[in-house]
Amino acid sequence: MKITLFTSNQSRHNYLINKLSEIADELFVVQENDTRFPGITPGHYPASNIFEDYFKNVIEAEKKLFGENYIKCKNINIISLLEGDINKCKIDFFSSFLNSDIYIVTGSSYIKGDLAEFLIKKKAISIHMGLAPYYRGTDCNFWALYDDNPNLVGATIYLLSKGLDTGQILYHAISEIKINPFIYTMSCVKSAFDSIVERIKDNSIYKNSLIKQDQNKEIRYSKKIDFNENIIKQFFEKDIDLVTKPTDLSLYTNPFILKNKIN
Repeated sequence: MKITLFTSNQSRHNYLINKLSEIADELFVVQENDTRFPGITPGHYPASNIFEDYFKNVIEAEKKLFGENYIKCKNINIISLLEGDINKCKIDFFSSFLNSDIYIVTGSSYIKGDLAEFLIKKKAISIHMGLAPYYRGTDCNFWALYDDNPNLVGATIYLLSKGLDTGQILYHAISEIKINPFIYTMSCVKSAFDSIVERIKDNSIYKNSLIKQDQNKEIRYSKKIDFNENIIKQFFEKDIDLVTKPTDLSLYTNPFILKNKIN
């Protein structure tokens, strides 16, 4: 089996690359690179003391859940790009990476044009870090916690579509690990990554019925500009209760639940 992955370069993304390489005969990775020091070095997010404090917590949670991950070379082919460069490349640039059985998109830029059309036709799987249709856009799990909706923290695995986070849902991935807000949100990333590897391996990834998103259930559509210093300060000042709102399985589609333990 051949798999093509469009992703980023943080430790959690390298974890997914290594996990997929274990089940693929050959893995093709288009990896967009952003700074490994968010909040300190300007990149996808600005640099400031507030952003630095926030992302220190994110990075500590990432290390707890994923460790320090470096890409193994066995059966992995990589194209490395700067973040945002993917839409500057003609589709022919990726030609040797577009002969796979399964295509996955997570952590990459919003893919447009001919490449997007190709991936949609191939039923590419997109991993959205947020529970759609409730939360769409960017930084969705942050906003779910900010809105006092910890029961709507998770990941949505759906078919790639032209609209942002609008594809038909395959399933949701959630977590029982609720040590603190940062561990909780990062454990939902692990739930998404572990589940997609498991469901590709056992050939169940496409077997559930596709669920069309009900846009009437949308709570927030967040944009990058919304995630700013003032909002982060408010987030740190909040007393976030992770456990009072119970898990309601009726809110989720074919859920995969990461159990309350850290390997």
